[in-house]
Amino acid sequence: MRILLVEDDATLRDVMLRSLTDAGHRVDVAASMEEADYLWRVQPFDAVLLDLNLPAGPGPGSPLGSGLTVLRQARSRGDRTPVLVLTARNRTDERIAGLDAGADDYLGKPFELPEVDARLRALVRRAQGTDDVAMVGQLRLDRRARRFFIGAAPLDLPAREFEVLWELMSPPGHAVSKRVLSNKLSSFDDALGDNALEAFISRLRKKLLGSGAGIRTLRGIGYLLEGEA
Repeated sequence: MRILLVEDDATLRDVMLRSLTDAGHRVDVAASMEEADYLWRVQPFDAVLLDLNLPAGPGPGSPLGSGLTVLRQARSRGDRTPVLVLTARNRTDERIAGLDAGADDYLGKPFELPEVDARLRALVRRAQGTDDVAMVGQLRLDRRARRFFIGAAPLDLPAREFEVLWELMSPPGHAVSKRVLSNKLSSFDDALGDNALEAFISRLRKKLLGSGAGIRTLRGIGYLLEGEA
């Protein structure tokens, strides 16, 4: 998944960034309302992890603002990206305010890092209407285990090939544009070119031979994972 992490505490932000990255996600970070609003407007994300207590600007000594402002602005422009709000555990008012502003779930501090990842994955599954297991031919994706299989044999893939195949199976049978795939695989300031993306697709096609699943190129649209006749 591509995740926007909005947290002004540098120590906690770095710990969460490492944890989410180690779990296989691509993460962009923001430390202020201004940064969060900008990134959320210009880059599509699968989910947003949002702390409510944020400085209103990027500089030291900036006045305190609220992540609720960023959340309300996103919802007002029709953005339905799943949002997991981080709140102080004993602040019921914060939790209520977050949910009323359009958050999908909340997690009280302190929290366990594996729970953050599990909640984010659950939110995205619910938003995408996807099941825990998806199959095309003999190719199977177990989302809870984060593993691909061909029949009973595990299909181990490098990180970027894994992300491409995951996106093509979420859910299977829908066309995915080159732009969407490039966004998933790029860092914010390092875009992935078409030639690199096509190289990932080519390698995946070879690895899927005999699985009953294939990747079809849709001219001017993108790619489609489908069962082979």
